[in-house]
Order: sequence, then C-alpha cells, then structure tokens
Amino acid sequence: MFQHVNGIQLYYEVVGSGSPLVMVHGNGEDHTIFNEAVDILKDRFTVYTVDSRDHGQSTKVSELHYSDMADDLLVFLNDLDLKDVTFYGFSDGGIIGLLLAQKTDRLSRLIVSGANLTPDGVKSSLRLFIKIMYFFTKDSKLKMMLNEPHITAESLSAISVPTTVMAGEKDLIRKKETEAIAAAIPGSKLRIIKGEGHGSYIVHKTRIAELIMEESSQD
Repeated sequence: MFQHVNGIQLYYEVVGSGSPLVMVHGNGEDHTIFNEAVDILKDRFTVYTVDSRDHGQSTKVSELHYSDMADDLLVFLNDLDLKDVTFYGFSDGGIIGLLLAQKTDRLSRLIVSGANLTPDGVKSSLRLFIKIMYFFTKDSKLKMMLNEPHITAESLSAISVPTTVMAGEKDLIRKKETEAIAAAIPGSKLRIIKGEGHGSYIVHKTRIAELIMEESSQD
C-alpha cells in the first residue's frame, strides 16, 4: 500500500489485529527485514511496516535527511489517524523514532535499537567503512550517515512516552552513546542484549518480536 506524504509516496504493509505497532528499518534496508518478527507480532498488534523515503518501494529522492524521514512518519500517523501507537525503530529507524517522539502525542510507547545521536556515535571502524564506501558510490544514504544526526540530550528530555533503548552487546553503536540516549529520556529503560551485534537479533529474526512484546507489556 502507498500513502502520499510530503510530496512522496511512502510504501507500507499492514497485517494483524490489535493496537497499532509501527516498525521502521535501518539504512539501506526495507520493511522485509521484519517479516519473521511480523509473523509473531501480528497476533497481538496491527503491524505497520514502512519503507522510509528512498528505501524499498517508497519514492526515491536526491537528498536525505533524518528530519524529513521523521516528518514523513508524522504525516503518516496523522493521515491514518493512528493513536496509542507502539513505535519500533532499528538503527536509522531508531533515529527516526527519537525525532518523531518529540513531534507527536500519538505514541504510547517508543522502542529503539542501535540508534545514535551524532555521526561520531558509531564505532570508528564503521565510520571509516562508510567513508570509503561513500568515496566510491556517492550514495546519499551513506552521506546522511556521515553528516547526521545531531540530536541533543535537551531535545530528548521532551520525550514523555515510556521508552526502551536497546543495543546489542557487540553493537556498532558506541555503548556510551546508547547509555546517553537512555539517560536523556526521562524514565527510559536501557536494555543491552547479550551476545548480539547491531542487527543480529533483528534482521530476519524472531527475537526482536519477543523483545517488543516484553517491553510493550511493561507498565
């Protein structure tokens, strides 16, 4: 399905029944990374898996910014009149979630995995890899990762919904970055997933479904 937002077409799929759960993938991916998780989550939630702009089947654009991607989701929630939404974002999707939660009261819970506040929040090995890949490809997705995001602790303090900040024990995001996100969001929960990397418990995995259900059942 497609939803027209901010001059582009945003592709999404919806399945299941129950309260709304919106899931957003990471950089260079699309909604299909959640297929295995959705098979479990659909019994508890109405699951909306979205392709971010310039990803999957959504409209291609020449320039990417996290703020625009968050604004796309804001319009998406408003146009579909989704309320009491559990939002789950992985990597870039987590960044989008952090920005979105500052803009709307339609969320009832925020869960993010592997998000960062600044380009320096990723480990140096990953940043070097991205620089090398961008040198050869000039890919706008990589350019965004090199220059964004720029999220402040002060802005995160405005998030008022129950929030869980997750990362793998062996994540590509610096542990201090993950801890800083959790520390800045009032009342948030920090959860480090033992033995896991950046997306090893998420991409085409059912583990993330179990974690989402655990966190969404918390008071």
